[in-house]
Amino acid sequence: MDYSQFLNMREELSLLAVILLIFVFDLFMSKEPKDGEPAQGSKIGVVACVLLGLHTLLNLVPCMGREVEVSAFGAMYVNTPMMTIVKSILNVGTLICFLMANGWLQRQENRVKQGEFYLITLFTVLGMYFMISSNHFLMFFIGLELASVPLAALVSYDKWRYESAEAGAKFILLALFSSALLLYGVSMIYGLTGTLYFTEIGALLSGNTLLAVLALALFIAGMGFKISLVPFHLWTADTYEGAPTIVTGYLSVVSKGAAAFVLMTVLMKAFADTSLSGDWNVGLFWLIVASITVANIFAIQQKNLKRFMAFSAISQAGYLVLAVMGGTAQGMTALVYYLLIYMVADLGVFAILNVVEQRSGKICMDDYNGLYETNPKLAFLMTLCLFSLAGIPPFAGMFSKFFVFMAAFNAGYEWLVLIALVNTVISLYYYLLIVKAMYINKSENPVAPFRSDAATRLALFICVAGVVLAGIVGVAYTYIDTFAYGM
Repeated sequence: MDYSQFLNMREELSLLAVILLIFVFDLFMSKEPKDGEPAQGSKIGVVACVLLGLHTLLNLVPCMGREVEVSAFGAMYVNTPMMTIVKSILNVGTLICFLMANGWLQRQENRVKQGEFYLITLFTVLGMYFMISSNHFLMFFIGLELASVPLAALVSYDKWRYESAEAGAKFILLALFSSALLLYGVSMIYGLTGTLYFTEIGALLSGNTLLAVLALALFIAGMGFKISLVPFHLWTADTYEGAPTIVTGYLSVVSKGAAAFVLMTVLMKAFADTSLSGDWNVGLFWLIVASITVANIFAIQQKNLKRFMAFSAISQAGYLVLAVMGGTAQGMTALVYYLLIYMVADLGVFAILNVVEQRSGKICMDDYNGLYETNPKLAFLMTLCLFSLAGIPPFAGMFSKFFVFMAAFNAGYEWLVLIALVNTVISLYYYLLIVKAMYINKSENPVAPFRSDAATRLALFICVAGVVLAGIVGVAYTYIDTFAYGM
C-alpha cells in the first residue's frame, strides 16, 4: 500500500490532528479550577477555537499548488478546489458555533462534558469531509454515518432535559430509516451496474429502466431526510425545538449545506446520463415546490422561535436544492455562494436566540416584544440577519437568492423560479413578524437589558460582517465561480 496517498487528504489529516490535540488537552487538563482561576470550559473553548481557526486558515482556499484534482485509495477519495472551498465554509460555520457555545458550556451542568461537545462536533465535520470528497458510494456512506451518529449525540446533549432526549431519539430513528432507504437504492445501483464509483455508474446504467428510476428515487429520498426536504421533513421541527439552541443552529446550516452539495455532485457524476437526468430534475422540481411552499405556510403559524427557524430552514433547503436543477456549473457556484451567505445570516439569528435564552429563558416570539427598548443592539443585529434571510436588498441574502434564481432560469426552469419568487414574498412576511415584535409590539415583561459575552459578540461580528460585506464585495462569488464544474 502506498501510504503517501494520505498526503492528498490534507484537510482530513489536519482536522484529525485538531481532534487529537483537543482530546489530549481535555484528558489531561480536566481538573477543577482553583479559586480565582478561569473555568476549564474557557480554557478548552479557547484551545478548540484557536486550533479550528488555524486549521481553517491552513485549508481556507485552494492554494500552494493544490488547484488541481487529487485522489486516494483507487479514486474512492477525490478532492477538487471547489470541495476545498465547501470544506472551508463548513469550518467557518463550525467556528462560529464554537464561539456561540462558549457561554452555554460555562453552565454548571455542562462544564464536566464540554470537551465532548467540541470533539463530537468535529467528528461530524470530518464525516462531512469524507462525504464531500467521496467518489464511491462506500466512501460516501462511511462519511454519512460518521456525520449522522455524532449529530444524534449532539441533539441529545442536554440528557437531563426530556425535550433533548426525545429530540435525540427522533433524530437517530429517522436517520436510520433514511440511511436504510439510501442503502436500498445504492444496492439496486450496484446490482444494475456492478460498480459503486460515481463516474462509472452513468455509462453502465442500461437505459431508463424501472429499477434504475426506483434506485434513483430511493437515493434522493434518503438525502431528502438529511436536507429536510418536504415530505421528508417531519422530524425537523421537533428535533430543532428539543435540541440545544447551539446544536439547532449547527444542524440548520452546516450539516444541511454539506448534504446539499453532496447531493448535487453525486447526481452530476452518477446520474448525468440523459435518460436519468430528466427524472431527477422532475423529482427535485416537485420536492422544491413542496418544501418552500409547505415550510412557508407552517412557519407563519409558529410561536416558538426554534420551531419557526426549523421551518425557515426547510424553506431555505428548497432554495439550496433549486441550484441543483440542471446540474450546471453556474448552479454549483450559486449553491456554494448561497450556502456561505445563508450560514452567516442563520447563525447570526441563532447566536441572538441562544444568548437571549441563556440570560432570560425565553424562546417564544412574544417574548421578543419590546426587545429594541431593552437591548437595541441585539434587536438591530437580529434585523440585519433576518433581512438577509428574507432576501431584502442590499444585504447579501438578496444576491444569493438572485444567483440561485438566475442559475435555475438559465437551466430552463422558469416556472420553478416564478414559484420560488412568490414564496420569497411569503417568507418576507413571516420574517418581518419577528421585526414587528422587537420594534412595535409592547410588553409588560420584556427581556431585561444584558451584555453578551465576548465570544458571542465575536460570532455576531463575523455573521453581520458577512451579511453586509458579502453583498457589496463580489469577489467571493467570482472566486467560487472560478472552480465550478457541471455536467
